[in-house]
Amino acid sequence: MLIFYRLLASLIFILSPIILIIRLLKKKEDLKRFKEKFCFFSKKKNQGKLIWFHGASVGELQSIVPLVEKLNKNKKIKQILITSNTLSSSKIISNFKFNKVIHQFLPIDVNFLSKKFLSYWKPSVALFIDSEIWPNMLLNLKNNKVPIILLNGRITKKTFRRWLMFSGFAKTIFNKFNLCLSSNNESIKYLQKLGAKKIKYIGNLKYTQSEREIDDVEKGIKNFIKSKKVWCASSTHFNEEKFCGLIHKKLKKKYKDLLTIIIPRHINRVESIKKELANLSLKIHLDEPSSLIDPSTDIYLVNSYGKTKSFYNNCKNVFLGGSIINRGGQNPLEAARFGCNILHGENITNFNEIYEFLNKNKISHLVKTKIEFEKKLDALFNQKKSSSKAIRYKINNIGEKILRDTHKEINFFLKNAI
Repeated sequence: MLIFYRLLASLIFILSPIILIIRLLKKKEDLKRFKEKFCFFSKKKNQGKLIWFHGASVGELQSIVPLVEKLNKNKKIKQILITSNTLSSSKIISNFKFNKVIHQFLPIDVNFLSKKFLSYWKPSVALFIDSEIWPNMLLNLKNNKVPIILLNGRITKKTFRRWLMFSGFAKTIFNKFNLCLSSNNESIKYLQKLGAKKIKYIGNLKYTQSEREIDDVEKGIKNFIKSKKVWCASSTHFNEEKFCGLIHKKLKKKYKDLLTIIIPRHINRVESIKKELANLSLKIHLDEPSSLIDPSTDIYLVNSYGKTKSFYNNCKNVFLGGSIINRGGQNPLEAARFGCNILHGENITNFNEIYEFLNKNKISHLVKTKIEFEKKLDALFNQKKSSSKAIRYKINNIGEKILRDTHKEINFFLKNAI
C-alpha cells in the first residue's frame, strides 16, 4: 500500500504545476510563496531547537494559538515553525506577532520532498493538528527519530471507514505517533482501532483562549453598528450568504434599521458574494474603515481576515456557517466566549460535543428552515435576559485546564528534545 501511495503522490507532484496555475488564477495561492510547496523556502532556520506544528487550514491553526503563546515564552525554544496548506491560514498566522514563529506552506508529500524538508528544518518535535496525516512525512520523521504528536486529534466516522479499507497501512502509519491527544471520546475508539498506541483525552483545544487583546472595530463603524438592529453571519460558505440575504429581506419588513454583518470563510469569494447579494436588491458596504457608510446599508461585508473577534464583541446574535450546507459546521466557541447567542443548521458533525454543551446551556439554537431561522432571530432580538457571563466563565475554566494539561504533556517531549 505504501508503494501505491507513493506512486499516487508522485503523480500529483507531476500534475502539480497545472494544479497550482489553476489555484493561482483563482487566487488560492500566494504568487511569491507557492514555491515553498516544492521546498524552496522563504525563511531561514535559526541555530538551536525548533518545534514544528502542522495544520491544514484556518480552524486548526487558530486552535493552537494559545499553546503557541505559551511555547513562544520558552527560552530554550529558538524557533517555532508552523506549516499549513492554504493561503487563508498563512494570513491568520501573520496577524499574530510572535517573535519566534515563522510560517511556511507544507511541501507536497512525495518522499524526496519530505526528506528535503526535514533535512532543512530539523525539528526537535513535530505536532500534527486534528486529522492531518501525511504518510511519507511521518515515516521520515520516525526514521529521523523525531517525536511525533497528534494534537487535538479528531477522527470522524467517515475518515475512520476510509482508513479501515487499508487497515494494514493505517496501522503502519498511526503507530508512528508517540502520543495522540484526542479532541473527543469518539476519536479515542477510532484511533485505537487504527493502530495508535499512546492515546489520551484531555479535551478540545478549541475551548482555550488566546492572550491576545481584541483589535476592536474602528469607532465610526462601532457607532454605526450600535445604531442598528444587528446580527452577524460568520464563516459562511457558498449559498449561505444568499440564504442570509433572504433572511435579512424578510426581517427588514419588521426592523427598518436591520443590519446584517457577513464574514465569509474565504475572502477570495467577496466579489461573487457582493454580486449575488446585489441581485437581491440589497445595499452592500465593504469593510473599509476610511469609506463613509450609507445609512441605508443592508449588508456589511467583511473582506479581510482576523476581525471576527472584534465583530463578535459588538454583535450578540451570530449565525455560524458551514452548517446549512454539508460542511460539518464551524467552531462556535469563540462566539460563545463573547456572550453571543448562536444559530446553526443541522450539519455540525465537526463540533458535535461542543454544540451539545452549548445547547444544554441554551447558548446555541438549531434552525432547520428559513422560517425557523427568521422566528428564532426575531425572538433573540427581543430577548431581555442573558446568561452569557456565566457561560463565558465556564468556558474559560474548561479552556484553561485543557491548555494547562496539553502543555504539560508536550513539555515531556520538549524536555527530552531540548
